[in-house]
Amino acid sequence: MNAPYPPPPPPPAAGRDRTTLWGVLGIVFGLFCCGILGIVFGWLSIRDARRNGKSQLLGWLAIAFGVVNIVASVIVRARGHYYYPYWYR
Repeated sequence: MNAPYPPPPPPPAAGRDRTTLWGVLGIVFGLFCCGILGIVFGWLSIRDARRNGKSQLLGWLAIAFGVVNIVASVIVRARGHYYYPYWYR
């Protein structure tokens, strides 16, 4: 049984790995703007990291910051502030 080895799978296409882009966008949006966008971009980062065999840390951070942003927004609104306390002064 001297069958040749099958050819290796092709490498991922250059320029299509957006793991870092999604992760950074998720962290920025999750911290400063919209928690939901942070969660979405974090999920996209994790998806691309799994496909390309990279670290998923940026994606998980983006999801965590998005959740923190949503929870903080709910708390601020529940306290009766419909805007952030030091804006609009």
